[in-house]
Amino acid sequence: MKEIAILGQTASGKSALAIDLAQKFDANILSLDSLAIYKGTDIVSAKPTIKERKGIKHFGIDILEIDDYFSAATFFDLYKEAKEQSIKEDKHLIIVGGTSFYLKSMMEGLSPKVNLSKENREKLQEILLDLKSAYEKITKIDPTYASKISSKDNYRIQKWFEIYLEKQTDASTYFQKHNPRPLIKDIKIFDIAIERIVLSKRIETRTTDMIKEGLIDEIFQLEKRYTRKPNPMKAIGIKETLDFLDGKLSIKKLHEQISIHTMQLAKRQETFNSSQFTDKTKELSSSLINTISKYLN
Repeated sequence: MKEIAILGQTASGKSALAIDLAQKFDANILSLDSLAIYKGTDIVSAKPTIKERKGIKHFGIDILEIDDYFSAATFFDLYKEAKEQSIKEDKHLIIVGGTSFYLKSMMEGLSPKVNLSKENREKLQEILLDLKSAYEKITKIDPTYASKISSKDNYRIQKWFEIYLEKQTDASTYFQKHNPRPLIKDIKIFDIAIERIVLSKRIETRTTDMIKEGLIDEIFQLEKRYTRKPNPMKAIGIKETLDFLDGKLSIKKLHEQISIHTMQLAKRQETFNSSQFTDKTKELSSSLINTISKYLN
């Protein structure tokens, strides 16, 4: 059993490549996507449809409701489940998804999981509605931790407050007593290279397809069921569509705004992957499939 990770910017073709390889080499797939993990986000997350999955077992898709509690530990648990199942079935495991931050976190190590009480979960949700104030509080109580993160780092701010609320201590003190333990120790990483102009055209085409396939109705239904309060309702594709529903954007502007924001996301993903994963193989998708095939063989 071998484990590999396929990185790449949004719309670079990660999912299709992973599915082709999983079919060819009898593998399971773990999706690391912070939007595809939710039910009801079929169009906006561009998650592969049941038909597109071609019978390949996917972990990490359609797991949570939009208003369910979520933290990085959710993906850590999914990874453990996917690996255990893959070993049991004697299959390879392919990790794929645009949110490669979670892969990095699993490779760097984990501190013991903090299980929040229902009361503290509700408190945390309220705190995260105002990220600026949350960061300012961390700066006052735990300046060491604050100096290492961005004021917009939703994940690490959330992590700090999970510890603070449940353990009654700051994160720096907590981590001194609980050293992180790597969850993934041996994995081959592959990164899809794609020209900027090609990626831009793909994103524009995908945005067009999303709108044609019913994006507006999907977001209308999500808002109707969950309101706009849950954090996922601020994701790219959702927030712009809500502006459209409010009459702030025309259909043309909706397409334009989603495309622009998705391209900006792609740039951030490229920067993160380049800086955080130095030991990897990066090639065009057409040649990467052969490189990965040789490794899995």
